[in-house]
Amino acid sequence: MRHGGRWSHGAVKVAGVLLLAALSACGSAGPGQGGGRTQVGAGGGRAAPSTPAPEPTRIPDLGDRMHGRIPAASRQVLAVYGEGEDSANSTAVLYTRRGRVWERVRGWPAHNGKKGWTADHRLGDNRSPVGVFTLTAAGGVLDDPGTRLPYTQSEDYAAPRWWDRSHWHDFDYVIAIDYNRVQGTPPDDPTKPLGEEKGGGIWLHLDHGDGTSACVSLSKDAMEYLLRTLDPDQYPVVVMGDRAALEA
Repeated sequence: MRHGGRWSHGAVKVAGVLLLAALSACGSAGPGQGGGRTQVGAGGGRAAPSTPAPEPTRIPDLGDRMHGRIPAASRQVLAVYGEGEDSANSTAVLYTRRGRVWERVRGWPAHNGKKGWTADHRLGDNRSPVGVFTLTAAGGVLDDPGTRLPYTQSEDYAAPRWWDRSHWHDFDYVIAIDYNRVQGTPPDDPTKPLGEEKGGGIWLHLDHGDGTSACVSLSKDAMEYLLRTLDPDQYPVVVMGDRAALEA
């Protein structure tokens, strides 16, 4: 009650209680809240707390069969996802394993065999082989850009000048895909352990804008990045094929 322009002690106490109640209703921080606010859903209920997405312990879009072929020691995988069994278009993605987690490092557009993919590659079929293959050697017309892989520089890698001009720089940089070859030997080593009819000389090389005879082609920037990143101590492999074959 007010007396002579002053509030009584009891009235001040009541007013203080009402003020604290009003501040609490406006969402001021309570003990232990650290100044934060609890989110409330549109219907007035409390929103469920967000849960971080689990870390990927598998490479995306690979089925059990293909994933099981990746050597246990491998810490670097270049996955080449073909658009279709008969398509020459694909996407290449580099993954690195840290502990049990596979991290996506970088991806690029790519091309594969002009007639697509096959699980039974034969010489001259213009299809890239489906599978998991080690990457153990590199080379090319140009000087070593700083790779840890064994690198062989030679003009002998140059594409024949009777090929179309768009192919002249295909082999400026190459990384051998260890299909029907001896691991660790130079990319142009002619030895074919499975026989000539099973083909060979299948490489990662520079892209010329369309399908290949059986190789996988990428941009010059992509090839330089891979050459500088792939590390024999990480046991790099390529996993390649059309998406249906990779997911099976």
